[in-house]
Amino acid sequence: MRPERKNNINLLFFYSEKLLLLKFCTIFASKLIEDMAKQILDSLDRQILKLISQDARIPFLEVARACNVSGAAIHQRVAKLSNLGIIKGSQFIIDPEKIGYETCAYMGLYLKEPEKFDQVVEELKKIPEVVECHYTTGGFDMFIKIYALNNHHLLEIIHDKLQPLGLSRSETIISFNASINRQLSMQDLKSFNDDEEETDEEAAAEK
Repeated sequence: MRPERKNNINLLFFYSEKLLLLKFCTIFASKLIEDMAKQILDSLDRQILKLISQDARIPFLEVARACNVSGAAIHQRVAKLSNLGIIKGSQFIIDPEKIGYETCAYMGLYLKEPEKFDQVVEELKKIPEVVECHYTTGGFDMFIKIYALNNHHLLEIIHDKLQPLGLSRSETIISFNASINRQLSMQDLKSFNDDEEETDEEAAAEK
């Protein structure tokens, strides 16, 4: 075997191991965050999350009245939830179709050089029409969501902005309509601690 080819094979195995390690670390981190949430969220936290997830602009005093605690307690709890990364701010949501972006597409991307995943992600961040990028299981190297003015504009984005990133091929799915489009609701979800005895001493002390 020629030395150059052997080096390329060794390099491929090296980056494959790195990608597997990255995936393992991601799964481990997600599990760690989930375990932390189980330990730190009590019934008052969950009640606050239910209320503000339904209306991000609800006044804290109204949340306090609904939870039967002081306004200061709500401020402290929301600050805690924000610091833990459970609450990631609030935003106004723009309807893309109302401003002319009538095509919504999902694309599975295959990279010629999968080891350049991070570099490609940084380049995708520079494309305003790309609104999501996921590192997933399955055959795709990455999975993205795109908004375009129309199908012709979508083709331009693929040809002019995505292909130069080093794609070997791609698969595109166009969404005609989002029958369900919502964030995770706290209203009817199973509680983190449904299988454990709830302790509300901390919440009671804050009243």
